[in-house]
Amino acid sequence: MTALRKSAIEELEKVPEDKLAVIIQFIHKVTEEGAVRKKVWDLEQFVMAPTERGQDADAYVRELRDNDRL
Repeated sequence: MTALRKSAIEELEKVPEDKLAVIIQFIHKVTEEGAVRKKVWDLEQFVMAPTERGQDADAYVRELRDNDRL
């Protein structure tokens, strides 16, 4: 057992019984964060397929800008 782990156990022994639930919840959150970081997200699910209207968006914006200058 490492010195750090031994020190943590000694500190846990000092914690009152009614506070242990909070400590356990904290430990669960810390261990779950490590698992969450390893999760890989599929970002392709958020990409919309190109549409004809979307393809002409640049020309439309350019036309609006040109008409605004008149």
